[in-house]
Amino acid sequence: MTVENCGNDVEFPAEPGRLVLLKSAPVPALHALGVLDRAVARAGAYPEEYYDDATRAELAAIPQLTGSTDTGGHLQISKDAVLAQEPDLVLGEVESLPRSSLAGLGVPLLEEPALCTSGRPEHPGFEDVYAQVEAYGRVFDREDRAREVVDGLRERVEAVRRETGAHRSGDAGAGDGDASGEAEDRSDAASDRSGDAAPRTAAVLYPTVGGGPVYAYGSQSMAEPQLEAAGLENAFADVGDRVVEVTPEELAGRDPDVLILLHSDGDPAAVRASLDLIPGAGSLTAVRRGDVMVQLLNYTEPATPLAVDGLERIAARFGP
Repeated sequence: MTVENCGNDVEFPAEPGRLVLLKSAPVPALHALGVLDRAVARAGAYPEEYYDDATRAELAAIPQLTGSTDTGGHLQISKDAVLAQEPDLVLGEVESLPRSSLAGLGVPLLEEPALCTSGRPEHPGFEDVYAQVEAYGRVFDREDRAREVVDGLRERVEAVRRETGAHRSGDAGAGDGDASGEAEDRSDAASDRSGDAAPRTAAVLYPTVGGGPVYAYGSQSMAEPQLEAAGLENAFADVGDRVVEVTPEELAGRDPDVLILLHSDGDPAAVRASLDLIPGAGSLTAVRRGDVMVQLLNYTEPATPLAVDGLERIAARFGP
């Protein structure tokens, strides 16, 4: 079997039986398909908050190779450490172990499409979540199970849209569409919502804990469709990038009604406190009203089943 991933044709001479995980993003899909127990090693961080008890138990049984990262938070692991596990599939590409270094040894690598350096979806959406689950279903010969998982995810997204008034006619059959159609529909989301009131604006930010640069997620991030489905309007929807650094002045000028602060690990309280270090943050509408939410990064990025969990969390906190 050959599948396309990050602009590369990845060949599988047989169904993979020995997996090495270098990122946490594939975990929910692998668990849902019943193949997470094929992982023989893992590296990096796997915050327990993401997972249910069954998934945590499966992860605990997988030996941890390393959690070492550089100053930029990038996983540091050697090729020899990975090859010693005799993998027939590596999941997640890291700077110290690029795809090219494994390809010559006949070891395939799959990355989440939203994390690809090339071939990344221009406007990711929930259809990309479904497509990647189905791709894993083909690789692991679990296509029937993948369809069941996708049906469940799709219904959860539609349930939130109905609750928030973001449901668009025809979405129930969105399985015949694609992510580009989903992106086109987003531009009309505000007028499609029930009621006459304009939707609240929201900004999804990644602040530097302890003070420093603040990053905002634009139209090429999963934050865009997630906010739309939650009945909110991305305050940075006009930014044609996945994520950009923003100044305090720009944040104040957009003055979102809701703030969602993302972080990779650590204490959520420290992430929330970092917001107060931004000059002028106290005058933001979201801060004055207490409409600030902190959640882990993978609940929004990349486009995985965890983004559906994140959508439900946002809708529960800032619902209609």
